[in-house]
Amino acid sequence: MDASKENLDKITAFHSSQGTTAMLATTMTAPKANIDRVLAEVHQYRSQGMPHARLEGVHLEGPFISPKWPGAQNPEHIVHANIEWLEEWVSRYPDLVRQVTLAPEREGALEAISWLSERGIVAALGHTDATYDEVETAVEAGLSHGVHTFNAMTGLHHRKPGAVGAMLGDDRLSCEIIADGIHVHPAAIRILARMKPEGQLILITDAMSATGMPDGEYTLGDLPVTVEDGIATLKENRNSLAGSTLTMIKGFQLLVREVGLSIEQASRLGSINPAKKIGIDQRTGSLEAGKLADVLLLSSDLELHGVWIQGQRKH
Repeated sequence: MDASKENLDKITAFHSSQGTTAMLATTMTAPKANIDRVLAEVHQYRSQGMPHARLEGVHLEGPFISPKWPGAQNPEHIVHANIEWLEEWVSRYPDLVRQVTLAPEREGALEAISWLSERGIVAALGHTDATYDEVETAVEAGLSHGVHTFNAMTGLHHRKPGAVGAMLGDDRLSCEIIADGIHVHPAAIRILARMKPEGQLILITDAMSATGMPDGEYTLGDLPVTVEDGIATLKENRNSLAGSTLTMIKGFQLLVREVGLSIEQASRLGSINPAKKIGIDQRTGSLEAGKLADVLLLSSDLELHGVWIQGQRKH
C-alpha cells in the first residue's frame, strides 16, 4: 500500500538484492479509494522503466475476503465481491491485475471467479471460511489457486477436509507456501510438496514493509505491527502473524536445507512455477534463448553472490 515512486524504488531495490528479479505489488483489504491509488501508482511506475526488480503487475489480496479469517487485514474494510470494481480496474489498467485473492464462499464470489477466469486473471482463495465442497464448487467456476497455504483458511480434519483438504487433494489448484519456518512448519511444507504435482507449488515471501529492517514498531495497511526476532505480529493481537520479513533467497534456502527439496525443485518453486501461473513464462522463469536473462549466482552453500536482471548485473 506504500505505492509512491520513491517507495516502489526502495521495495524493488531491496528485494532485488535478495534474489527477486520480478514480483507482484500486493495490496491489502482497504477502502476502494486506497486500492484505486495503488493501481494508478503501480501503473505509472511500470510505464517509466523499472531499474530494479520488475513489477509484473498487482495481486489484489482482498477486500473480498471472509471477516472470520481477516488475519492481519482490517475487517472494517471487508466487502462482498464486486464485479463493477473489477471491471473498472481492469478496463482502466489492462494487464495490471494478475491475481485476485478472495473468499469463494462469500456473496458474489463465484460470479467474480468466473469473470476473472474468463479474462486470464488468477482467481485465488485465501482468508476464507470455505468448506471443502465450497472450494470444489469454486474450482468448477474457475478458481485455480490458493494463497499462503494452511494460513487464514479452514484446516484439514478427517471428517471436514476444509479448504486445506481441497488444496492438498485437487490438482487443479496450485498452492503458495510462505517458506519462513514460522507461518508453516517445515514438516507441513514437506507434506504439501509430496502431495502437489511439481508444477503446482509456488514459493512466496508475503513480505511486509519491515523486511530488511530491525525489530521494532511498523504498520501493515492501517494496523500497527510489532516485529520481534524477525517475526511480525499485530500489536494488539500477538497471536496473529502480520505478513513476514522473509526474502526469496531465505525461502529458497529453507526449502533445500530444512524441507529437503533439491536445488532444482526449490528453484522451480521460485521461478518457472510462479511465472507460468501469472502468464509471464514466455519471457522469464527459466534460462532459455529469447527469454530475459534473469539469473542468480549462488555459492555451493546456497549463499547469494550475484543478481542479474535482464542481463544487467544489479548486485
